[in-house]
This record gives sequence, C-alpha cells and structure tokens, in this order.
Amino acid sequence: MADPSSYRPKPGQIPDSPGVYKFRDEHRRVIYVGKAKNLRQRLANYFQDLAALHPRTRTMVTTAASVEWTVVSTEVEALQLEYSWIKEFDPRFNVKYRDDKSYPYLAVTLNEEFPRVQVMRGAKKKGVRYFGPYGHAWAIRETVDLMLRVFPVRTCSAGVFKNAARTGRPCLLGYIGKCSAPCVGRVTPEEHRELAVDFCDFMAGRTGTYIRRLEKDMMAAAEEMEYERAARLRDDVEALKRAMEKSAVVLADATDADLIAVAEDELEAAVQIFHVRGGRVRGQRGWVTDKVENVDTSGLVEHALQQLYGEETGDSVPKEVLVPALPEHPDAVSQWLADRRGSQVSLRIPQRGDKKDLMATVQRNAQQALGLHKTKRASDLTTRSRALEEIAEALGLDTAPLRIECFDISHLQGDDVVASMVVFEDGLARKSEYRRFQIKGFEGQDDVRSMHEVIGRRFKRYLQEKERTGEWEETPAPSGPVPAPQTASTAPADPAAGLDTTPDPDAEPREDDGRPKRFAYPPQLVVVDGGRPQVAAAKRALDELGIDDIAVCGLAKRLEEVWLPEDGDPVVLPRSSEGLYLLQRVRDEAHRFAITYQRAKRAKRIRSSPLDAVAGLGETRKQALIKHFGSVKKLKQATIDEICEVPGIGRRTAESVAVALASAAPATPAVNTATGEIIEEDDGGSTT
Repeated sequence: MADPSSYRPKPGQIPDSPGVYKFRDEHRRVIYVGKAKNLRQRLANYFQDLAALHPRTRTMVTTAASVEWTVVSTEVEALQLEYSWIKEFDPRFNVKYRDDKSYPYLAVTLNEEFPRVQVMRGAKKKGVRYFGPYGHAWAIRETVDLMLRVFPVRTCSAGVFKNAARTGRPCLLGYIGKCSAPCVGRVTPEEHRELAVDFCDFMAGRTGTYIRRLEKDMMAAAEEMEYERAARLRDDVEALKRAMEKSAVVLADATDADLIAVAEDELEAAVQIFHVRGGRVRGQRGWVTDKVENVDTSGLVEHALQQLYGEETGDSVPKEVLVPALPEHPDAVSQWLADRRGSQVSLRIPQRGDKKDLMATVQRNAQQALGLHKTKRASDLTTRSRALEEIAEALGLDTAPLRIECFDISHLQGDDVVASMVVFEDGLARKSEYRRFQIKGFEGQDDVRSMHEVIGRRFKRYLQEKERTGEWEETPAPSGPVPAPQTASTAPADPAAGLDTTPDPDAEPREDDGRPKRFAYPPQLVVVDGGRPQVAAAKRALDELGIDDIAVCGLAKRLEEVWLPEDGDPVVLPRSSEGLYLLQRVRDEAHRFAITYQRAKRAKRIRSSPLDAVAGLGETRKQALIKHFGSVKKLKQATIDEICEVPGIGRRTAESVAVALASAAPATPAVNTATGEIIEEDDGGSTT
C-alpha cells in the first residue's frame, strides 16, 4: 500500500486550469481517470488526511503510485478527453457501465442500392438508420411484419437477393405482397428507396401523413366502386394503427427526448433509459454497475451520458435529455451534447406535467431493475462461491481459485494444430482475456507435446511482464536444473520443447502506456483438457520456468475425472457438484474456442490460391484474372501475352503469375464421398 504523500505533486506544479488527470499504480497501469474545472483544487482533495477520505477514494490513492495531468482549453474538451481515456485505459476505479451493444435495433440499410430492413446488433454503421433499441428481437419482427403491408421494403439477405435476381423468381414475400421484389425488377431502385425512406419517416414518428393519405385513397376507391382495393387499403390502415399501438403516446407534444433515471445504493447503481421519438416510446434499455468510485447521482448521470452519446452524432442525440440530477458542470455537458448533435440540446430536470410523470415511470423501472439484479446476483454469487470452494477443497488449494485458465488443443488429423486459452474470473467467463496459439515447435499430431509448448509460451510471457514491470525479484537458483526467466530476445531456443522464443508479432507495445498487458496476470489454477499425460506436460512446463505457486489439474472427458500432477489416481467429484459443473463449463468453453479457431484456420488454408504467392498482386487484380479466364486451371494454361490482355496486368506481373502457377504443386483432387467421383477444379482454384 503506497503512501499518497510519496507522490504528491508540489502545489505550484499543478495548474489551476481545466484538465484531465490519471492515477497510475506502481506498474504504470492507469487505475483512475478524472476531469476538473480547476486541476489544483481537485487534486488537492485526494491528498488530504486518509481518515477524511471516502473508503473507495482511500483505496484508490493508496493503490496509486503516481499522478499526471493534461491541460485543456475548456470543460467540454475535458469531458471528451475523459471519455476517450476511460474507453482506452479501462481504469479499475472508474464507474464502468456494462456495454449495451447487445440490444437489438430495427435498422434500415440506406447505404445499399436496395435498402434492407433487418434486426441489427453491435456497433452502429455509417449510412444505416436505427430505431430502438428494443427489449427483444421478436418485438422488432412483429412490428416489421405489420409495416410491410404498407411499405413492402426488402428484408432478405444478400445471398437470397442475388439468387432471386439470377433465377428471375422472387421469394415468398414477393408473391404475397410484403416485398416490392426489386430483385426481379418489379420496382426501380429509386422507387424502392422511396419506400424505404417512407418506412423510416413513419418509424421516426411522422405517422399522421401516411394514415390520412391511405384513408383518402380508401374513400376514393370506394366511391369508384373499387371495393377490393378499398378493402386492401382499409387493412393497411389497420396494420399501421396496430403498429402504432405497440408504442403508446406518452408525450402529447410529439417530443423527441431521452429520459434517464438512476436507482442506487452504497455498492451498485441501475440506470434506465426511455427513448421517446414523436411523443412515443421507441426504445428502452438499462444496465447495472458497481460503484467502484465515490460518486453521487450527478456523477452517475454524467457517466451515463458519456456512455450513451460518446460515439453518437446527429439525430441519435435527441433535442431534449431529461435527467434526475444535473451533472456537476451542466453547461459543459450541454455544450458537449450540442457538439455531437450539431444543434442545441436541452439538458434539464422535468418539474411538472407529462414529462415528470414519465420520469417517475422510468425511475420505477430503474428501482425494479436494481432489485431484480440483486436477487439474481445473490443467487449466482452464492452458487459460484460454492463451486470455487468445492474446487479448492477437492484440489487441496489454500484459497479459492478466483482466476482459472483452461487450455485445449485442436487439430484435424494432425493438420492445423492450434490451442486455446480461456479465462474465468470469479466463476464467470472473461472473454477479453481469451487467447489462441498456433503450434510452432513441431509438425504433426502430439497433444502432450503441444500442451507443453503452449503452457511454456503463456507463462514465459508472464515472467517477461513481471521482469519488465520490476515485479520479478532475483532469488537464489533452486537446486536442480531450473532455468532463470529470460526475455524473448535473449532466451536460447529449446529444440526439444519447440518453444517460439522470438517476439510475438501480436505482442503488446513495450512502452508503459497504461493499458493492461496480455498475460500480465497469473491464474490460481491451470486446467488442461485431458488426463494424466497432459497434466504432466503442463506441470513440467511450469517447473522448467521456475513457477511453483500455480496449481495444475486436468479434466478427462471419458469419466469427467480430475487429474493432479502428483497423484496416481484421479479425484472424482460428485456428479451434482457445483465445482465439477464449473470445471466442465471452463473445459467446454476452451474446446469451443479452440475448435472455432482451428476450423477458421483450415478454411483459410483451403481457400488459398497459387496467386497468393505473387508479390504485389492484390485482391482486385486476382479477381480480374479469375473472371477473365474462368478458373485458375485455365489461367495456368494461358500464355504471358494472353495474361497481359487482362486490364491492369503488365508484362512483368504476367511473367510473375506464370512462374507462380508453373511452380505451384498440383492440387489434391476432391472426391465425392457418396459416388467416388473425382470433382474437377473449375473456379478460383477451389474444388466444388
């Protein structure tokens, strides 16, 4: 535990202007980011008597080993820089809301020639109109199904669209009138885009125009005794009204606003957001966060605004944002929101009327979300704690293994041998820590040797990180041939172990930039997928690196037995054991991650072409060659002069292509396993 006075800057060194500051720990990792209107006054609050500090603030300043700051011109710049640094460094003592990119949106791809209506998740894309978010994907599909009667916009995938265009036959929706079938030319691209724009306008809240227009057309059709058309228009009006009823009017003045409510206790806070467009609730979302810093409601609101609008621009930021409490510097936040929207944004607390009533509804939702989260977490936390305790007791560990790493080897008959590493912390998967490896030390199938290599490479990186940060302390060499840890640039290669001792191309930057490093944290337990041989190989790899404080076990699939390095007999956990269930989940996740990587690697190898060896030949010119000749086989038979006829291919490139194809090994013929027939190569160098 550090003494804050040991790194306290002198008062004259700290400027009294706006800025953003970072606290770093002894290993230069950024642990807290904050902003201030006056840096000197704000930082002075952290270096007072420890007894006067909030417990969370006290923990942060005693964990930190240094503080640094960056001066900016305005509070708006400070707000933006603080958001950027929190996203970049992921400080452990900052409030971090769970990323909400898993919420489904109704999206219209206006960036395509024929816009498509679909359900989308993930990061927002340029040129796509989004509506939502929705609580469930089925709610989007119900809405779209009603809307397609009036706005028959394309909903099919690119593959289905191209197939329909090729065959000249639309899909089922085209036959039943729920798609205008632009794939077969029933409407022009301009007419289809107009339908998509009308669809977006209706979803954005401009509903009255279309309802009135349809009713007018319905009456005109009835007067002209076109009763079938009038009935169809009547059904269209009813479909639109049912779609509108799914989002009832909550604000009579057709307001575009986001309402944010916060429910909190000493440890956690729940945030709920209602997205109101055109006076109707068009979306709802929320999340729960741990209060890892000393923050009040105003601070939570500010963090929520950063999370919501930090990467949004234009109409995604509404004209009005209603909150339960204003941030510490509301003018700066309002200006920041206005900059992102491109026009004025009102940030205020509702005082009366419909908006205050709706805010009370959002607040009730936040309270219920916090209560439900606590109920679930208590149950989950109890189960996970029991599982970790059972594992510790069964394996004879001193403490519960809060961080578990599991390794698995995957290959296909000895080809494309890869390995995976998955991480579980507190019994939950931490996917950002997952890693994958290619076996580099040897060729062929040898799971035991592969496991030895992977464990050695993973923990060699861990020792390098300890040495780099100064955590490694030189100790007398133990008796026996145990090598001291060495860096990747100086460690000698061990042909027997097959370890890759060169710097990994995807390694983290070596400078102290404050970001968490890969392989920087050791596990309390290493689990390998396999039995006694794999466990022995993993243990041997750790012993060779001088690591003796990490437990190792293996989980064999046959009888779900747990193997320990020193024991001749396995440990058998009860089938109903929560500890066994957790180990199975860890092992199965490692297997899934490994086999996914192995299949992707194999697919990439199969898709390779002799043209890949031609230096300077990009994907565009490769496709041009294949399109011109029809296949790699025909290209191989072409002369250099014939290759030069392809646009963009010069004589030197043509000569290189001819040499590469002439020296390429003949491809192994594909065989139809049902008939035994050899399938000829016909396109792109692949077999079909």
